[in-house]
Amino acid sequence: MPKLRATTILAIRHKGHVAIGGDGQVTLGNSVVKADATKIRKLLDGKVVCGFAGGAADAFSLLERFEEKLKDYPQNMPKAATELAKEWRTDRALRRLEALLVAIDSKNMLLVSGTGDVISPTDGVLGIGSGGDYAVAAARGLKKHSQLSAAEMVKEALTIAGDICIYTNGSITVEELPCE
Repeated sequence: MPKLRATTILAIRHKGHVAIGGDGQVTLGNSVVKADATKIRKLLDGKVVCGFAGGAADAFSLLERFEEKLKDYPQNMPKAATELAKEWRTDRALRRLEALLVAIDSKNMLLVSGTGDVISPTDGVLGIGSGGDYAVAAARGLKKHSQLSAAEMVKEALTIAGDICIYTNGSITVEELPCE
C-alpha cells in the first residue's frame, strides 16, 4: 500500500500574537486524494489550538487524549502536553500512533511527539510535516525582514512551502490568539 503523506503545520509567535496554520493536502503515494482537509483544531473552548501531521485517525485519537489532559490541567498546557507525551510513550496502543502535534495557547507553543518530546522553540517558530522545514525557513526570514502579523506570516510561509513541497498545497487554514 502506498504511504499516506500529508501536511505542513506552522506556528509563529510575533508581536503579541501567536498563529498556527496548516495546508489542506492529503496524498496517497503519488496522488492527491484530498485538497481541503482541515488539520487545525480548537480545544478547550478556543483557548488552545492544535495542528497535526501524520495519520489522520492517529492524530484525532491524540487530539481527544490531549483535550482530556487539558481538562485535567486547564491552566497549564505544558503539564497537559507532558502528561500526553508520557501516556503516548508508555501506552501499548498509543505507542503505535504515527502523528505529531503542535499546540499553542496565549503563553506557550509546543511540539508533542510519541517519543516523549515536549519542545518549545527558542525563536517562536515551529513547523512539522512534509513541508515543515520549508515553512520554518520561510517564516524565519519573514519574521526577521517584514512587518507582517503572525497570521499573515503563517499564511505566506505556508504558501512558500507549498511552492516547494509537493505534499503541501495552497488550501490554508490559520488561527490566531493574542499572547499574554
